[in-house]
Amino acid sequence: MSLVVRVGKKSQIVIPKKLREAIGISEGDEIIMDLEDDSIVIKPKPESYTKKLRGLYRHIWKGVDAKRYIKGERASWD
Repeated sequence: MSLVVRVGKKSQIVIPKKLREAIGISEGDEIIMDLEDDSIVIKPKPESYTKKLRGLYRHIWKGVDAKRYIKGERASWD
């Protein structure tokens, strides 16, 4: 979804309601703004980074015994 907004006085912009609702932000929420190439990416700041990252890439570790894997890695250090 692309919308055109105008930069106002003091370089402020208003995030249109459709976009705010689409990413789940509302008044008082904190957001993260990233510069990627020539674009500004706006995303909601997670309530907890730990919760946000929980389970990330779990499909890679499916069927792997974590304790055995770590033991093998540590053994390779010697």
